[in-house]
Amino acid sequence: MVVIGGRAHNIEEIHEVGNLEYPYAEISLDDPEEVSRQLDELLELKKKYHIYYLAHYPNEGNPVDTKALEERFIPKMKRLIELSRELYIHKGTIHFWMDKRWAEPSLISAKIKLLSGLVEYAKQNKVVLCIENLTEGYESFSTAFDAIPDLRMTMDIGHGELLSKENTSFGFMQNVFHKIDHIHVNDNHGGTSVKDDLHLALGDGIVDYPSILSMLKGKNYNSTITMEVKPSDMPRTMSLLEKHIY
Repeated sequence: MVVIGGRAHNIEEIHEVGNLEYPYAEISLDDPEEVSRQLDELLELKKKYHIYYLAHYPNEGNPVDTKALEERFIPKMKRLIELSRELYIHKGTIHFWMDKRWAEPSLISAKIKLLSGLVEYAKQNKVVLCIENLTEGYESFSTAFDAIPDLRMTMDIGHGELLSKENTSFGFMQNVFHKIDHIHVNDNHGGTSVKDDLHLALGDGIVDYPSILSMLKGKNYNSTITMEVKPSDMPRTMSLLEKHIY
């Protein structure tokens, strides 16, 4: 069964998502010290609104500096995974860029090795890690999926519209559908840079959501979908999702 929730970047947005009565909030877990300080409040909000959490983990920093990734990002992620378990989080989205168009094979190989250890650590803590597409198409993730059986994917449909003639979601669904365990929905007008990642309400951009959602439905997608839009834009985004996904 498809379960639809809302993105919450901070405590205020958790309240907003909770008041909209969605079943879960995908929360930002960026800094272990901050999450530790907020732990009791986060647990109280979870109880207050009868929701559960998914994790949205931090950006990796310089994606080509494997030394920094190993020494700083991986330890940070491990601590955030431990905190995720305290928050009863069972699934989280990780950013770990590996676009074959620009990343050297040696870099991808090194990053897959780091990612493999992290996925195993998450598994020990009962957290499923889902790698999110940034600029990548399915070809860039296939090697990682083959090497790391427990790695899953967050398919960001909005990101799929950027730097691509055709939304990359079609390629992901056609070639690695079995790895997709989570989805982000948001709209934009296409483009080639971070500033074009607008996170508009569905229908306010050019992403062909009717076709993409129909394909998901045809493939019997039955996991989570997060509305990565402003809380005020979630009700009409939900309406479009319900029209095409159920």
